[in-house]
Amino acid sequence: MKSKTSLRSFALVGIIVGILAIYTLRLVDWQILNGADTRQQADSTSASIVTMDAARGEIVDAAGNPLAANKTGYAIQFERPYMTYGTENETIRLLTNLLNSRGEEWTDELPILIDSEGNYAFMPDSESEVERLKGKDFAALNSYATADDCMNALIEKYEIDATLPKEEIRNIASVRYGMTKAGFNSSTPYIFAPDVSGDTVGIVSENTQLLPGASIKITTARTYPGGDLAAQLIGTMGPLSQEQYDERKDEGYAFNDRMGQSGIEYAFEDELRGEAGEKQVETTSRGGVASETVIKAPKSGNTVFLTLDSNLQRVAQVSLEQNVQAARENGERLTSTKGGWNGQDCTIGAAVVLRVKDNAVLAAAGNENYDLEKYTYDNDYKNQVLTNENHPLVNQAFTGIFTPGSCFKPAVACAALQEGVITNNTTFRCTHTYQRFADVGFTPRCLGTHGTLSLRRALAESCNIFFFETGYYTGIETMNLYCRRFGLGEKTGVELNESEGILAGPEEYAERGKTWVGGDVVQAAIGQSDNQFTPLQLATYASTIANNGVRYQTHLVSKITDYARKEVVMENDPDNPTVVAETGVSEQNFEYVKEGMRAVITDSRGSAHRNLGNYPVPIAGKTGTAQGPGSDNVAFIGFAPYDDPEIAVAVILQHGSTGTYCQNVVRDILDAYFYGKTVDDEGNLVMPEELAASSAVSDEEGDASSNASGETSSQGTASAE
Repeated sequence: MKSKTSLRSFALVGIIVGILAIYTLRLVDWQILNGADTRQQADSTSASIVTMDAARGEIVDAAGNPLAANKTGYAIQFERPYMTYGTENETIRLLTNLLNSRGEEWTDELPILIDSEGNYAFMPDSESEVERLKGKDFAALNSYATADDCMNALIEKYEIDATLPKEEIRNIASVRYGMTKAGFNSSTPYIFAPDVSGDTVGIVSENTQLLPGASIKITTARTYPGGDLAAQLIGTMGPLSQEQYDERKDEGYAFNDRMGQSGIEYAFEDELRGEAGEKQVETTSRGGVASETVIKAPKSGNTVFLTLDSNLQRVAQVSLEQNVQAARENGERLTSTKGGWNGQDCTIGAAVVLRVKDNAVLAAAGNENYDLEKYTYDNDYKNQVLTNENHPLVNQAFTGIFTPGSCFKPAVACAALQEGVITNNTTFRCTHTYQRFADVGFTPRCLGTHGTLSLRRALAESCNIFFFETGYYTGIETMNLYCRRFGLGEKTGVELNESEGILAGPEEYAERGKTWVGGDVVQAAIGQSDNQFTPLQLATYASTIANNGVRYQTHLVSKITDYARKEVVMENDPDNPTVVAETGVSEQNFEYVKEGMRAVITDSRGSAHRNLGNYPVPIAGKTGTAQGPGSDNVAFIGFAPYDDPEIAVAVILQHGSTGTYCQNVVRDILDAYFYGKTVDDEGNLVMPEELAASSAVSDEEGDASSNASGETSSQGTASAE
């Protein structure tokens, strides 16, 4: 009995020792012999939090028509929890070959190419990216390392099969490099191909077992239904720069994210971006997905409503394009027979239209535009835009600054009237040449010889002598005090980037190392000297006159809603506008000035009578011609209707030479606002059918063509200023 018990005890002890030995050997294998692999496997079986992208908010016009909208698309992304360790390179090889064979793009950021001789070489103009590649986080090489050195380092770092074809090696290295740059990990997916076709989606879906970690992601990509409509205002999207990533990585941005880079896309990035969601992914020890749980659903970005009238914007753009071209062609024709500068150098035009009651921007256009859709998705087209010498990316309406010429005179008149320097009945005599500074050889001239005249006629016929004297007696300090209240030389506060402009004066001269002298004030008084303003400032100035000296906040955004457009997040109430400044000019003095601006249109010798004198809606305006190198700049500011203003307009043609083409743009804008003029499918400016007959009759009576045919004489307007 005792011997049987002993045998059983020995047997049990042996079994226990055997089990412990097995566990010990297994632990040795797990922790010592294959410790790294075991840790990797343990990591893969843990739960991971994966980011879920939110749809970007849309940008629409005042009526809700889409300007920057979303279209459903497909992307191929890599997710770390689903990607079996050691299979990454093969997955990348298969996918890059697939997309290359189908002519589709994948994210390729490696600044190394294979040259015509089959050797690795750094890409041209990629110094900063090459420097990053050589850094400690990637190739970890010295600054003098060659492209071959970098590739060898990447092959070793990412364990790439060196027997593969050179192109496949380079492609794998590029994707792995991009994944590292983007911080690819268990919680941050990597977008391998941001936009793939439905056919490619089908192929990838059918081969998921061969592509562990690769998945199809439904995306919302930007689309621009208007093409080049308001492109500079809407703005562009693009990948984050290193600086932007450093600033925003704590806000949830990944390195391979995209964000607004200009325009509304940039200014309202925080509203448009939305909030990313999160899901928890649990995987088995073999790498299979055990479960997915949405922790936080993504929240789409907000919708931004602009104040723009899309039809008015389109008409302004097309009219500027046509009239800049017509001014240039007219200048070339005149120069071939007369010589000199006649508008053949006209390349830039800009226009702004404001709603008078609240300074909402209804249109802000330039003649140089670009197609946002093509710019976003066509690299060749993008390069053409970037190298265009006329700089279509520049928002000339908000950031371009131009000499206003005689458009400046109403502000000078307001200052002089309010300070009692002149009255409505004050007269000065114009003998064509100004003699006050003749003793020092400074004798500026008027473009006409007007005789004795008072304010109304001086504004109508744009007499320089009258305003030389008015400016001289008013003084630069007083003149500029009022001009700033009108918003000249002051930012309007619009939501996008804008120029401050230049208001000429002693301080401004000193900043430029110049000395202000007595004769400078008379030049400044007619809108010359260093005076330069944006079309936006000039339109704001015109609106302030229409509002009898009340300057409202100029704004481009009407309201912001949630993505579904149901809940209003922010709104600029048009019936309760923000007052920025008041000029302090009396209503009576404004009436005197506005009567003069009305006479610009109605008087037979008014500087805009020839082109706008018989327009059916009463207009008040002021023309401007400014001398400089090349052909003269031409401008127009005004508002309509005269007796109950609804819109204020500013138009500039740089080097336009004659006011005819500038005023053609004004007419087209008024036609669009009051009578529904639009742009047909062929790009022609057309009136609605019921008004076409009356428009044709008006043209036959001798009005300047509103479609900028270029046949109208360039004489008259320039000589009147």
